[in-house]
Amino acid sequence: MYIETDRLIIRNFKEKDAAGLYEYLAAPPVHCFYSEKVNSYEEAVKKVKEKQNGDGHGDCYAVCLRDTDFIIGEIFTMKEHPDTYSIGWNFNLKYGRKGYAKEAAEAVINNLFENDARRVYAYAEDDNLPSQKLCERLGMRREGLFVEFISFVNNPDGTPLYENTYQYAVLKKEWKKLN
Repeated sequence: MYIETDRLIIRNFKEKDAAGLYEYLAAPPVHCFYSEKVNSYEEAVKKVKEKQNGDGHGDCYAVCLRDTDFIIGEIFTMKEHPDTYSIGWNFNLKYGRKGYAKEAAEAVINNLFENDARRVYAYAEDDNLPSQKLCERLGMRREGLFVEFISFVNNPDGTPLYENTYQYAVLKKEWKKLN
């Protein structure tokens, strides 16, 4: 995938993305990205290679500033046959509150609907208000709350900390009316 928007380029990962990736994966702001955490530039280089090669669980794309091609985050999608996709994002907080995540997500969702998608959905933990608000700005409807749905980290006593997770979704026919 290669998409250009007014301010962004959404593309496959490149080796040069390691420095930017390190910036936002050195201290993930939400639990769901703790497994992605990197502790050094060298680990970031390895993580970029993993993202280039894919992990068999979908596709991951670098989101870069159009004028510099510097990575500020990523968008990932996974197809569930026959025509449903999940979407998610992780952005460097230094570039927050500028509309970059919405611009990137809109472009990727448009691309999915222009191809074979009928439905696109996203998950957002109940304490991740920025992702919830992004889903709503994208015109996705909140479909439900999964109570104690998933665990990304442990409690101090070592037991799993299960998090409540909202699911948002939009259908192709709804997206056309919004855009």
